Amino acid sequence: MRRTPVAAIFAALILSTPFAGAATKADVTKGKVIAEQVCAACHGIDGNSVIPANPSLAGQHPDYLVKQLQEFKAGKRKNGQAAVMLGFASTLSDADMRNVAAYFAQQQPKERGAANKDLIAAGKKIYRGGIASKNVPACMACHGPNGAGIPSQYPRMSSQHAGYVAEQLKAFRTGERSNNQPMMDIAARMSDTEIKAVAEYIQSLH
Repeated sequence: MRRTPVAAIFAALILSTPFAGAATKADVTKGKVIAEQVCAACHGIDGNSVIPANPSLAGQHPDYLVKQLQEFKAGKRKNGQAAVMLGFASTLSDADMRNVAAYFAQQQPKERGAANKDLIAAGKKIYRGGIASKNVPACMACHGPNGAGIPSQYPRMSSQHAGYVAEQLKAFRTGERSNNQPMMDIAARMSDTEIKAVAEYIQSLH
């Protein structure tokens, strides 16, 4: 009896099975409506926040945005504007989160440059080389040389407000924000001066 190769059977099953992600494909049009009605006041309609305390979301990886919204809704992320975000995120379904995340991911981030150019050199050294004496790894190892991040794993950082970045690093350092253990460990070994410098350099990336 002729046997069908296992690889051929597997391929046939893949081709005959509906794509699992098809049912959960994001709707960018619906996401735009949510952005305009819920998110724009703090993050801008196109995801480019003009308020340093509020993060820009334009160009951010959608999986990362969904994860943050889910953790705000579940109360796992508690820092800064957590109470405000809990209120907004609680009104969103999982589908809403995917839709608005997909919308922001398609928006073009605006270049900001550095607010304090005197800190750029020190920030660049930390971002690209880490702080060996404190066992702080280079930021670019996870977030990329130009801050683009790695989809589904590490967020985009380029052109992010320096004030927001510094606030998050300090929150990780104190444990106020505890939804990322590696970042808590890294930030715990950084001084205020080092945090401010790397935050300024991140804002200058594009």
